[in-house]
Amino acid sequence: MEFETKFPKSGGSGYLDGKMLIAMPQMSDPRFQRTVVYVCAHSPEGAMGLVLNRPAEAISFPDLLRQLDIIPDGEDIKLPNSAQAIRVHQGGPVETGRGFVLHSSDYYRDSSTLPIDDHVSLTATLDILKAIVEDAGPERAVLALGYAGWSPGQLEVEIQDNGWLVCDPDEDLVFDVDHSQKYERALASLGIDLAMLVGASGSA
Repeated sequence: MEFETKFPKSGGSGYLDGKMLIAMPQMSDPRFQRTVVYVCAHSPEGAMGLVLNRPAEAISFPDLLRQLDIIPDGEDIKLPNSAQAIRVHQGGPVETGRGFVLHSSDYYRDSSTLPIDDHVSLTATLDILKAIVEDAGPERAVLALGYAGWSPGQLEVEIQDNGWLVCDPDEDLVFDVDHSQKYERALASLGIDLAMLVGASGSA
């Protein structure tokens, strides 16, 4: 398991950096069914994002801290209040041993933090985990293992083929620990009721 700083380039205006993708009910890829994805970078070189609503059931945040030797084995973990709700997510099917922290922009480190918009940033170095443990990290954070990746033009084709809906980010939805309702809430942000959407896709 590793944390390192290697981010794809962002595309800037006209691209989907900082947007959320909502999988359509007819999404055939089981890895992305009923997922909400935050797009961290999108450019002519492709796209990279993190799934927001798939908790990793097999590993907890304290377990991860021990695996990365941030907390020694056998030592009690006393996390600050801001970190007690952090859960490890399945960020996507690519490089599932690589870790990312999507977080509020109150935390920033030169050369290791990628600002995505005015409110959300991405950091993938151990420094941020150490800062979280020491109560010096961001106010809000999502920890993900792996990411979702698209080759050049692939995401655009999937959107055109009605694989994804695109919506503006909602910070509360991005960082909320209630994962069970994120998909429905993301649809609701577009004024869409899941039952109606399923019915419409089924009768097409």
